[in-house]
Amino acid sequence: MNAFDKRMLGRILAFARPYKLQIGFGLVSLVLISFAQNIIPQIVRVAINKFIDGGDGLAQADKIAGLTRLALIAGAIAIGLCVVRALQGYLFAWIGQHVVNDLRREVFDKILRLHLRFFDQTPVGKLLTRITSDLDALQRFVADGMIGLVANLLLLLGVMGFMLYTDWKIALLLFLLLPAIVGFLSFINHFSRKAHRKVRDTQSALNAHLQENITGMLTVQLHNRQEHCLDTFDERNDGLLDAHDSVVAWNTWYFPGLKILDALATCLILFACGLIVLANRADVGMVVAFLMYARDFFRPLEELSDKIQQWPVALASAEKVFRLMDEPEVVLDPPEPVPIERFRGEIEFDKVSFAYDGKDFVIRDLSFHARPGESIALVGATGAGKTSIISLLARFYDVQQGSVKVDGHDVREYEQSELRRRVGIVLQDPFIFSGSVADNITMNNPVVTKEMIVESAKFVNAHGFIQRLPKGYQTELGERGATLSTGQKQLLALARAIVQDPDILLILDEATANVDTETEQLIQEALEKLMQGRTTVVIAHRLSTIKDVDRILVMKQGRLIESGSHGELLKEGGYYRTLFELLSHQR
Repeated sequence: MNAFDKRMLGRILAFARPYKLQIGFGLVSLVLISFAQNIIPQIVRVAINKFIDGGDGLAQADKIAGLTRLALIAGAIAIGLCVVRALQGYLFAWIGQHVVNDLRREVFDKILRLHLRFFDQTPVGKLLTRITSDLDALQRFVADGMIGLVANLLLLLGVMGFMLYTDWKIALLLFLLLPAIVGFLSFINHFSRKAHRKVRDTQSALNAHLQENITGMLTVQLHNRQEHCLDTFDERNDGLLDAHDSVVAWNTWYFPGLKILDALATCLILFACGLIVLANRADVGMVVAFLMYARDFFRPLEELSDKIQQWPVALASAEKVFRLMDEPEVVLDPPEPVPIERFRGEIEFDKVSFAYDGKDFVIRDLSFHARPGESIALVGATGAGKTSIISLLARFYDVQQGSVKVDGHDVREYEQSELRRRVGIVLQDPFIFSGSVADNITMNNPVVTKEMIVESAKFVNAHGFIQRLPKGYQTELGERGATLSTGQKQLLALARAIVQDPDILLILDEATANVDTETEQLIQEALEKLMQGRTTVVIAHRLSTIKDVDRILVMKQGRLIESGSHGELLKEGGYYRTLFELLSHQR
């Protein structure tokens, strides 16, 4: 085992440490099983030598009584072995399930802490593979592969010990095959692991393709891309088939190879024991016992080969899972965060430059100041950096240069959860979760009461349509709110924002371009009420929003090129006036 494999195994075992008491009981039971199982050939040896092939001075009744006694002892041991093995199997399965349950929680907790740039670059299908099939492979490894490996090693050591006790010369003759066995298994395992790693890679790529196309099915069908999607699927599916074929090809050599070695070992034992018996230096019982030990010697080896086959799968999965666990958390909370009770709402961007990839800057040397309670609109062409400003304020990303301040403190000085609790964001495409309407408003925050839910819905004009739903606020919504219109989703998002009573409001208002006039009016009224008394930064596309804010920031290619009220900017006759006239013609 190389150093990398040892590190992976050590990290897996670290999750088993809380269950060391249960593992201890399991290991004790393995020792008892190994000892008891190897007693039976010795009982058979005594039975043959004393009551079947020997015992000339004993009466027939005494021989039958002796055989009966030994048979009962062997039967009792066999029954005891069945009971202990059943309890041991349940115990180790329980340990495996709990270890992977803990690991699955750690992985998902890690995913929840990762920065948004990671999700920008990582397909959802790959993440699902990590937390489902990769962890399932680890579960099988912990519950069966790793424990089974230890169990079979103990059984093998027990057999070898009893063989040495029975006749050490014949035992050593059999042990000469061990280097060949170990070399054979290591050779097969090396190539099998490579094949399993390819399976995990191709499975992840296939899952990512499936997730992307199922999520974007409307666009796929709209542009008649079904055939192209199927061709890509076939290519990746065939790649997965080839990877599995490679695994099967290497695994196929395990059992035939071991069977050949088993047959060779049996021939050696028969030949050596035959010579010893003919020379009158051994008894028949010893020969039978040795043949039983030879069978028991290769039985754990055969099972070991099966367990070893799980190692490449598990280590390939562990490699990917722990790579995810080791993903650096770029956006971190400070050791001693500045406490927040309420924000006054003062916002300052001080010479901010920002790039998603650290190189291609989407915001360049941006500086502006918003007074508490002031409303600011960001306008500009697509790609001007407007959405990035919102993301930086909520600290979904950290700046490369300059600072973003709220109430005089850099946002990096606040705890992320506390900062976002005081900053309300209304997204242009609000995400609706599976669950009730009430749960989607509260986001399952137990502090929010039923009265607060209804009050917030009434405040943003969402109460009317909610009351018309089959079960009102308890109506279960499908995935992504499939049963709701775009406008209804937007109203729920507004209720979700107001129920947390934010001090600063960030609004992306493009979604109203896809709703009917009546719903747009409801959303506009709700936005106006939301903005009252709060510092507001809004990405503006509607003329009404642009006209009514206190100040407009005009962005172009990541730079602030104009700033002022609607009237002031129109008088200047610059870039803003061109944008405004363009929006006016679109209306």
